Amino acid sequence: MDHRTELSQFLRTRRARLGPDDVGLPQYGRRRVPGLRREELAQLAGVSVAYYTRLEQGHAQNVSGEVLGAICDALRLDQAERDHLRNLVRPVRKRRRSAQQRVRPALQQLIDAMDSTPAIVLGRRLDILGWNRLACALLGDFPAMEPDQRNLARQVFLDPAAREFYVDWTAKATEIVALLRLDAGRHPDDEALCALVEELSGRSEVFGRLWADRDVRDLGYGRKQLRHPVAGRLTLAYETMHLPDPDQKVIAYHAEPGSPSAESLNLLATRTLAPAG
Repeated sequence: MDHRTELSQFLRTRRARLGPDDVGLPQYGRRRVPGLRREELAQLAGVSVAYYTRLEQGHAQNVSGEVLGAICDALRLDQAERDHLRNLVRPVRKRRRSAQQRVRPALQQLIDAMDSTPAIVLGRRLDILGWNRLACALLGDFPAMEPDQRNLARQVFLDPAAREFYVDWTAKATEIVALLRLDAGRHPDDEALCALVEELSGRSEVFGRLWADRDVRDLGYGRKQLRHPVAGRLTLAYETMHLPDPDQKVIAYHAEPGSPSAESLNLLATRTLAPAG
């Protein structure tokens, strides 16, 4: 992915979502395109119009941290967007081929011990690297999948069942694309990631449209509503645990104690962990 193009388009899309009213500037004249004008953004950031124009054209040589912070403030960027912009301004060029990602045995033992909590390990490109038995019962039969199909983005966009499984599929799809976009900023030379984006863009019109928005997001915590074929409708909270390997994280799901979702999840766990025979 060309970092100059990515930098240019990211800045343009962030500027386009702000209006003068959002930043306390007067509204003068008719605007042919949405968003702030370059001179308005430059004024807010305290830089010259020429300087900001060159940056938005993808020329980021020697931009200081102080100036970059001022531009982040002017664009009202959140933390994930700030990190993404810094990655685009100062890309780390490290050729990443399709090397196999691995989960440390001790980490796998940890999530295996979480009998009543579905947990997965996500890696680069949203590859699903590890899981426990309850996660398989809740989210998919990962051992039965081919390794290249154990990917959250492929599941959401290419598996027709995903639209029924996620109650708000559109929100889930938007989240997935924003996570991939953040990953692309961290690893601009990841060949497998580029291939995944190309595949999804060719097979899903929705993915292509969302990818063009250039939104970014990092995993944190929140709630998801699911329609499970066995457990029924579930409302689950999720928490993200970052690991020493910055490319890996554990996602764990849980239900509100005493809720119908907790009862359904417990029944699913009982059925999953029951000995065969």
